[in-house]
Amino acid sequence: MSKLVIFSWLYLLSIPLFAQDIKVAQLDCEYRNNPIGIDVFSPSLSWKLQSSKHNVMQAAYQVLVSRSQSNLDKNIGEVWDTKKVNSGQSIQIPYKGIKLLSTKTYYWKVRVWDNFGNQSAWSTSAFWQMGLRPADDWKGAKWIAYEKLADSNVNSLPTDGKKDKHNSNNVLPMFRKGFTVTKPIKKATAFISGLGHFEMSLNGSKVGNDFLAPGWTKYDKEALYITYDLTRQLKKGENAIGVMLGNGFYYVPPVKERYRKLKVAFGYPKMICRLLIEYSDGTAANIVSNQGWKTAPSPITFSSIYGGEDYNANLEQKGWDLAGFNDLKWKSALLVDGPKLNAQKEEPIKIFENFTAQNVTSVANNEWVYDMGQNASAIIELKVRGKKGDTVRITPAELLKADGSVTQKNIGGPSYFTYILKGEGLETWRPKFFYTGFRYLQVKGGVPIDKDNTSGKVVIEDLKSLHIRNAAQQVGKFSSSNELFNKTFSLIDWAIKSNMVSVFTDCPHREKLGWLEELHLMGSSVRYNYNAAPLFKKALQDMKNSQLVSGLIPEIAPEYVKFEWGGDMFRDSPEWGSSGILMPWYLYQWYGDKQAMIDYYPMMQRYISYLGTKAKGNILSQGLGDWYDLGPNPPGVSQLTPMGVTGTAIYYYDLNILEKIATLLGKKADALAYAKLAVEVRNVFNNKFFDAKTKQYATGSQAANAMAVYMKLVEEKDKNAVIENLVKDIRDRKNSLTAGDIGYRYMLRVLEDAGKSDVIFDMNSRSDVPGYGMQLAKGATALTESWAALPTVSNNHFMLGHLMEWLYSGIGGIRQEENSIAFNHIKIEPEVVGDLNFADVNYDSPYGKISTKWTKTAKNFTLEVNIPVNTKATVYFPVLPKYNISEEYNSSVDDAGVENGKSKVAIGSGYYKFNLDYK
Repeated sequence: MSKLVIFSWLYLLSIPLFAQDIKVAQLDCEYRNNPIGIDVFSPSLSWKLQSSKHNVMQAAYQVLVSRSQSNLDKNIGEVWDTKKVNSGQSIQIPYKGIKLLSTKTYYWKVRVWDNFGNQSAWSTSAFWQMGLRPADDWKGAKWIAYEKLADSNVNSLPTDGKKDKHNSNNVLPMFRKGFTVTKPIKKATAFISGLGHFEMSLNGSKVGNDFLAPGWTKYDKEALYITYDLTRQLKKGENAIGVMLGNGFYYVPPVKERYRKLKVAFGYPKMICRLLIEYSDGTAANIVSNQGWKTAPSPITFSSIYGGEDYNANLEQKGWDLAGFNDLKWKSALLVDGPKLNAQKEEPIKIFENFTAQNVTSVANNEWVYDMGQNASAIIELKVRGKKGDTVRITPAELLKADGSVTQKNIGGPSYFTYILKGEGLETWRPKFFYTGFRYLQVKGGVPIDKDNTSGKVVIEDLKSLHIRNAAQQVGKFSSSNELFNKTFSLIDWAIKSNMVSVFTDCPHREKLGWLEELHLMGSSVRYNYNAAPLFKKALQDMKNSQLVSGLIPEIAPEYVKFEWGGDMFRDSPEWGSSGILMPWYLYQWYGDKQAMIDYYPMMQRYISYLGTKAKGNILSQGLGDWYDLGPNPPGVSQLTPMGVTGTAIYYYDLNILEKIATLLGKKADALAYAKLAVEVRNVFNNKFFDAKTKQYATGSQAANAMAVYMKLVEEKDKNAVIENLVKDIRDRKNSLTAGDIGYRYMLRVLEDAGKSDVIFDMNSRSDVPGYGMQLAKGATALTESWAALPTVSNNHFMLGHLMEWLYSGIGGIRQEENSIAFNHIKIEPEVVGDLNFADVNYDSPYGKISTKWTKTAKNFTLEVNIPVNTKATVYFPVLPKYNISEEYNSSVDDAGVENGKSKVAIGSGYYKFNLDYK
């Protein structure tokens, strides 16, 4: 047995020399810092703690909430004063003060007491501002439009393959409203929605730094509004609001020469707005959208979420969004109906990385191809000089043809950007209502500034790719000594970023649809990287809005199209719809968010009941199965795993999760019913699919065996044999995979849990078989749709990135112990496999940053760990030759024990550096 030398131990006092008062470091309301537009009247409050001491736990807290900063500064919480609450809870604390009022701002702060008797100082104050809830909160604001789509042409759920109801294009309108401010302003807040998307300006300057606002939804059920603080932009005297509208998914125009995946038509673009002006003298005024607003066509002559965007700079009306503009030729806005409004709770879409061309190549027809070096969800920024009426067309693509020109064959086309110059010096343009996925841009009608231009074409002074994505905060980092793993991390991360908008999409070009299996299968990979909890909750609302009367949760949410190819194959797969049950549970596990389970419990009940009606003898065989597995045929519907295996396995898993949720919510009768049905499903599954002689499920595919183990369908006595069969299949294939979209994640989970990370390492350390290495070898810069990076399908796709989870949980060793919630009991167990000799991994959990940094040499192993305040951890050391363990900052004690051949130690919060010296 090895010897552990350590300075202090869990729950023992640290030496006073290192003592520092505990500090409240970060305050969040509904997952965000200082949010505005909160429309829940019992928002959840959370904070993070810091201390340089070890083993620090919160013992009590006090929250003060006030209507004024001045009262809060005096420690007066007239809205809510919890007094001292003896509790260790520091996340997801529901507000329970006096009723919160729409539009009002509330200021809050926290102090805590720790387990050593220390009292923190009051935190820095934070605030949240309420949004609007009831219809009368809009103070008479109306939905307004330039034109109205005839009711007979509205098509909120088109069926693929059916003809259009109409073939007319639509006007992309501008709206303006002038008004006067006569008194000193205390605060100004705008509440606004524009469908499909809007861009707002005030006095000629863009409001906010978001893009494609608001997030897209099932528009026949709800629309989202955005809240902006305009206090600094508003001025005394004359002001003007300007709003431009785009189509988004609200309306996909039926233009034959442009690509479109679907034909949804909820209506023509429309908007609603309330500007609340609070004056310093205590009075207030409201500017609301109505027939008094003026509207005209914008210079955007075409905009489609699929087909691209065209802009004619000659149609600009200078000063249209400034005070004093002559709008006599504009027409009065048209009053129209609109959907129910809720506040947007997820982060907005914003512009992030900018890419310039790595090289520019001449191709046929005097056109030019710009290689931006990175396949990403993006828009362009174009800077040109030329004559009035000159036209530049830019075609985006992921891949090139043999002749060096772009191809849109794999992403859908034609889709392009068009800009018509006004001929006034340097002109700069960015599209406002269209994005796509691309690496390459082919330019027609212009010549790069540094190239010969004897024909006098438009000069392209600059062309950039501007990456757009949801602004969820990055919370994870990974690096290791294995360069292939580092590149794989980037490959998967770009697919996550490119498909994280206001919906988790499958791809940023061909479909842009919210295929639901990705949520639960890729969810952990996303959560390790980004604080995307609000976006996952938004996805739950999309599922609720898309759920059918029968209880079916379709495979896509928001559901904008009904794919009828193959019957209900693309609408009714349990592996997809089960996100409606699994996501609330995962939100609870990762963030301690119990409210999601409460809010969406009826949806879960309806869906599990629906699955019961579809099951034949408790077996579910509908849908797509292990989509895109590696079989003898081109990828698609499951080839290696029979239908019924994955669907029934996920059905059993759903029932187990629902039993836990029902128990947690105090619904004992429901829990018993789900448990009883689960037993029946398990028995039938094993009777139908398990071969007791071979210890294999169904065909013995990787997906079948892995899912049976992960979902705990296999009997305990057979578990190891099934796992060994899984490993044998991988080894017999020279360490290559066959599992697809559904099975691969569970295969990785089973191998890691069984201590087989060496197998995971071997599978993913090569480039000669389909997998991440092959994708990189073929030049991919984002995760591709197929394991082999086929040029016929998407080359920026979200669904196969499950290795990301293992990079954190396996190589980084950052996991949760059984029954841990939101990482309050952390499991540190780095997998030191293959030729790995270094890893540096961190994850900023709801309680604070968890980090591991380890180095392996021929003579020792060093592990640095940081555990957040108010949590505890168990550290498992890798199985190595005989060694002594020392910890640089703490006194000596014996080992805490051995589990599965690994020495382990229990620790509290703080920084630790363990040295394992080989004997």
